[in-house]
Amino acid sequence: MKINSPLQAYEYLPKTNCGDCGEPTCMAFASHLIDRSRKLEECPLLLDEGYKENYDTLTGLLAPEIREITIGTGDHAITIGGDDVLYRHKLTFFNKTAYAYDVCDTMDEKELVDRINKIQNFRKFYIGDFLTLDAVAIRCTSDDADQFAHTVRTVTETTELPLVLCSLDAEILAAGLLVAADRRPLIYAATTDNWRDVAQLVLAHHVPVVLSAPNDLDTLKSLALTFASIGITDLVLDPGTFPEKGLRDSFENFLKLRRAGIAGETDIAYPLMAVPMTAWKEFDGVSASYWESVLASIFTVRYGDIMIMHSIEPYSLLPELHIRDTIYTDPRTPVMVDSGVFEIGSPDRRSPVIITTNFALTYYTVESDLSSNAIDCYLCVVNTDGIGVEAAVAGGQLTAAKIKDMFDSAGFDVQEKTDHGTIILPGLAARLQGDVEDVTGLTVMIGPSDSGRIPKWMESKWNC
Repeated sequence: MKINSPLQAYEYLPKTNCGDCGEPTCMAFASHLIDRSRKLEECPLLLDEGYKENYDTLTGLLAPEIREITIGTGDHAITIGGDDVLYRHKLTFFNKTAYAYDVCDTMDEKELVDRINKIQNFRKFYIGDFLTLDAVAIRCTSDDADQFAHTVRTVTETTELPLVLCSLDAEILAAGLLVAADRRPLIYAATTDNWRDVAQLVLAHHVPVVLSAPNDLDTLKSLALTFASIGITDLVLDPGTFPEKGLRDSFENFLKLRRAGIAGETDIAYPLMAVPMTAWKEFDGVSASYWESVLASIFTVRYGDIMIMHSIEPYSLLPELHIRDTIYTDPRTPVMVDSGVFEIGSPDRRSPVIITTNFALTYYTVESDLSSNAIDCYLCVVNTDGIGVEAAVAGGQLTAAKIKDMFDSAGFDVQEKTDHGTIILPGLAARLQGDVEDVTGLTVMIGPSDSGRIPKWMESKWNC
């Protein structure tokens, strides 16, 4: 049985309302346990011997339907799985899909190191955060255990990113594990042909393992049951990933596995692996990158927890990273920035004072347009509960009173800070002009509807 309401969790808490957890009441703490914003260990009383049974019971009741698996160690470790729902609006999706990009052991040293550095150094700023890649998948294409071990050593010396060791030969995997077992790599993969030898490696080195049975869910379940029966439960399931004609079967297999896992079928309630780089078996160049991105996008949405991919060109990476960021943003919580007055560049007394909202996408778009065009100004961010300009005006989240409150809270007096006493409203907020002038006593100008047009607007309209 799994609990999904604060009242159910509350029944197992001390009910003292002591506040040692940082919450005013045990019920408040219980509500945060349900949405996973707090952990059981943060209740000191639960750690006392007298509450051990309650702690153990709650640990089981709060465990996610899909098992969580950790790959790697230290600050770079990644956790996959851990979901409780099929649709993120019901709760949210936890533990974003991990993207591993491949290297192979037939690369020369320079090519190998250069590719690893491209993978680990990739950073794309997007809505207040950096999009990055998560892991390196080391593929054995030489069929040589010593060469594979040498490549694994080079990778471990070059990056601290988590590793996926890829071979269907247990001896080759063993050679890689002798070098990298302390990094807790994910090994790929156990099949019906090699499962006994791979299971011995897993038991010896205590690492997570992928079970692979392409387009054969019965065999995949049988493998999972077999590994679980010998005490191996850090499992990832690979039901096969096929482009074009095989895409429908792949998609349906992912759906069946995840639905069964969420429904409580614990035998297969494990994270799922997609391998979009299978597109490179059927296509070349841009076509392969295209199909790889298609597969990655589909299985990021439904329900891949970790993927192995090849193409690191921006035209392939960016769609994958953007859709992942979107899917793993909590739909119940607006993405917002702090309100206040921020300096862009080096504003002086003649610089414009520009109003925007605290919806993160709006803020970073406006900030980027101003910074990239070297416009020195004050960017004034109104708290609209994370809603964009047009919707905030319509819904009453952007008002003259809120603009005045923002200036008051920031301690920013436009009359004292500037010679012009003027603020600029977004074009989509033009109807607020009269109210803002009445409430603030400032001169109000109406800027363009699109912040990308601010530079041209400044040339023709800003004469202060």
